[in-house]
Amino acid sequence: MKIDREALYKVAHLARLDIRPEEEDAILKSMDSVLNWMDQLNEIDTEGVEPLTHISDEVNSWRSDNASNTLSRTEALANAPLKNERYIMVPKVIE
Repeated sequence: MKIDREALYKVAHLARLDIRPEEEDAILKSMDSVLNWMDQLNEIDTEGVEPLTHISDEVNSWRSDNASNTLSRTEALANAPLKNERYIMVPKVIE
């Protein structure tokens, strides 16, 4: 599969990327090499190969989640740029 400039800019738009004109050729070459590699992977016979859900059989060992007060209110507010005596004050983000 060959990717053209129109497809490149469509992908860039979807990914919210700004591509400068001097970068186009390098990016097109890079994307072509990825697509060629994917074509090579599609040629591999995977008949009878069971899909993996995990790469290894290891299991996470989670620590217990115990609540504790590690900072006092004063310590927590110490580095806040805007605060009152009880809370960190932040700009309103919802109208």
